[in-house]
Order: sequence, then structure tokens, then C-alpha cells
Amino acid sequence: MDTIKNYLETMFANLPNTVEVKKAKDELYSMMEDKYTELINEGKTENEAVGTVISEFGNLDELAESLGIDKVVSEAVDSDTRVLCQEEVIDYIRDVTRQRFTVGLGVMLCCFAMVGPILFSTIGDMIGREGIVGIGVILMFLLAAAGVGMFIFSSVMMSQWKFLQKEPCAIDFSTAEYLAREKEDNAILRGSILTIGIIICVLSIIPVIAFSTIFGETFPFLTEGIGPSMIFICAGVGVLLIIFSGAKDAAYDKLLSLNDIKTMAGDFEPVKKARKNYVNEYAKDFMSMYWKIVLCIYLIISFSSFNWGSSWLIWPIAGIIRKPLGRILTGNREGGETK
Repeated sequence: MDTIKNYLETMFANLPNTVEVKKAKDELYSMMEDKYTELINEGKTENEAVGTVISEFGNLDELAESLGIDKVVSEAVDSDTRVLCQEEVIDYIRDVTRQRFTVGLGVMLCCFAMVGPILFSTIGDMIGREGIVGIGVILMFLLAAAGVGMFIFSSVMMSQWKFLQKEPCAIDFSTAEYLAREKEDNAILRGSILTIGIIICVLSIIPVIAFSTIFGETFPFLTEGIGPSMIFICAGVGVLLIIFSGAKDAAYDKLLSLNDIKTMAGDFEPVKKARKNYVNEYAKDFMSMYWKIVLCIYLIISFSSFNWGSSWLIWPIAGIIRKPLGRILTGNREGGETK
């Protein structure tokens, strides 16, 4: 019956999402189900039963009058909507995941950039060569440049998917169900990675406290060099995990939001469950661009103030407030998403 249901959803996908059409779809599904059961009881194989049902009930033009939607079907025009196949969907999820990882890697390198000046400044004080700190500064700019390069490369990685923003696109019912299952299966992994990332950021201060408490001023390389450096190393790794954790979910939500709500394709159950009804279009646009906005703020603050030592805090803060902010902008302040 899954094959029949998928075929039925495809038949009605481009029709308007009205009570009249929904009633006709339910009626046709009931007829298909009865015929399928009858054929199975007669000893037909599942494939034979499915083939017979589709051949008998698969032409909506012939059935439209009996279903009471002949006017709707006759007025329906061929849609120029591009329907993404499952292979394209899988490729998109893969590319979004890689793009998010690349952005996270860029932020991590920017965090690591501060390690050079800290370590070489400490070494210079220990050996009496203050000029050696220049090596650390050079290393800082090299790592920062590499990080910015990652940001630029990440945008290039998604260039082949620009048509999703410019052209009407949709997914069929079986693909929507696939995405819903994948999103549900990914929930635990996403939560685990996000939690680990936040914990690493919070615990990044521990090495400084531990080294200062245990060694005092006995080993300045540990207390003034390694300890502070570990803050940025831990922060970089933590922020990478925070950014990466939501990669697949972002791809799932984007794909599940492609179907036009005015058509029956927008009424697919997995699509309705994933849909977020924002308070207005500005809120929708803001949340769709959320991480790009965070990246712009991070770069502006970092390069205008050169305060790389604390600007990385933008990322864990952004990761923590994103979900509550999304709830507010969907008019749902208490828990689940508004449907």
C-alpha cells in the first residue's frame, strides 16, 4: 500500500490545497485500498495488485468528474516546479554538512590564531628575547587568513544549489518521508554533538585555573603559555562542534520547506510537521539567514576590534539562543513548534 499511497500523493501534488481536493483524495485512496484488498483476497501477488490498482485508478483526468473535482483538474496547469529526486536530496544534505564543517573549521582556525602570540610571548619572556613574539604575530595572521579563506570557500561549495533560492522546487511524498525519518534519527547525534561543544567551551578555562593552582609561578610556560592557549584551543574545537551539530537539521528543514503550502504537496504530513509558521516574512528570512548573520557579526567585530580573544564567544552564545529565538519568532514561547 505504500507504493499506492506514494502514487496517490504524486497525483494530487500540484492541485490546490482545499477541503474539496482533500476530500477527493481521501475518497480515491479509499477506493484504491478496497480494490487492493479485493485483489489480494483473490490470490493476486502484491506487485500484481498494485499494478492493477494504479492502472485502474491512476488517471486523475478520467476520475475527476466522479470525484467532483473536474473543474479543479481542468483549470490546473502544468507546473514548472522542479521536483528534486532522492539522489539530489542526499547530495544537498552532504554538501550542507561539508559547508557547515568548513565554516566551523574557519572559526576554529581564527580561535587558534591567538595561540601564537601567547606562546611566543611567554617563550620570549623566558629566554629574554622579546622580539620572538613577532613569530607568534605572523602565525596569528596566517591562521586568521586561513580561517577567512575557509569562510569564502564554504560559500563557493554551495554555489550549485543557488537554484533552490531562485526557482520553484519541491520534493515528492516518498522523499519527504525519507527526510522526516532521517531528521528523527539524527536528533540524538545532533543533541550529543551540541552538548559536547558547549561543555568544551565552558570547560576551556579549567586548564588556566588548574595550572595556576598547582604550579603557581614555578612553571610560567604552563601558567602563562599553555594554560591561556588551551582556552582558545578548547573554544575553537567547541565552536566547531556547535556549528557542525545543526548542519543536517538545517538541510532537512530547508528541503522540507520547499513544497508550496498552497498545493497538496505542501500538505504532506512530514512537510506539515517540519513547517515553522513564523510571525511574518521578516522573521522567516532572518532565521533562514541566521548563521550567515552570526558569521558577519563575528567577522565585523573581530576585524574591527582585533579582539579575537573574546569574539569567539559569539558562536556558543548564538548556538544557545537560536532555538528559543526560533520559538519566539514562530509565536510559540512554550515548547514545540507551531504547525
